[in-house]
Amino acid sequence: MIRFLDVVFSALGLLFGLPAMVVLYVIGYFDTGSPLFCQERVGRFKKPFVLVKFRTMNPNTASVASHLADVSSITPFGSFLRRTKLDELPQLWNVFKGDMSLVGPRPCLFNQQELIDARELCNIYDARPGITGLAQVKGIDMSTPQLLAETDQRMLSELTVPAYFRYILLTLSGKGAGDRVRPSGKFD
Repeated sequence: MIRFLDVVFSALGLLFGLPAMVVLYVIGYFDTGSPLFCQERVGRFKKPFVLVKFRTMNPNTASVASHLADVSSITPFGSFLRRTKLDELPQLWNVFKGDMSLVGPRPCLFNQQELIDARELCNIYDARPGITGLAQVKGIDMSTPQLLAETDQRMLSELTVPAYFRYILLTLSGKGAGDRVRPSGKFD
């Protein structure tokens, strides 16, 4: 049932969101010269897939998890995209293709071994990664791998159709901080 909802809502989102995405793409082009951000992430069954988002950081930013990136890398338009979560819109294509779900664990990078190991112990990779979920609405990011894996496990074990809609509505209403970026000059 969840996959059916993913296909329907991602198709509708792509169809009705296309005009907004075109505008964001054009503005992003003037902002960074490269409005789309494509990055290989860990998918279901630990298979790689290419995640697509609107670019929020300068193109020369190192390919690291958001909590390891510097806030000075975020462009002014990128800050707007992150705050409004509009940077996530292109991921509807990932959902439609079946790489992702609207609700699931956020996909990590292959160089985040501590998180990959923690998630593997919790059987997180049996599910599709998602755009949002329990960790996102609670403000838990990838800087706490064990807590994130346990939160993802709890979400997946309790995921029902009503919970699916609740996570989406909480995200759309602005709940959760999204992916945190460290303040300029601060290293964890």
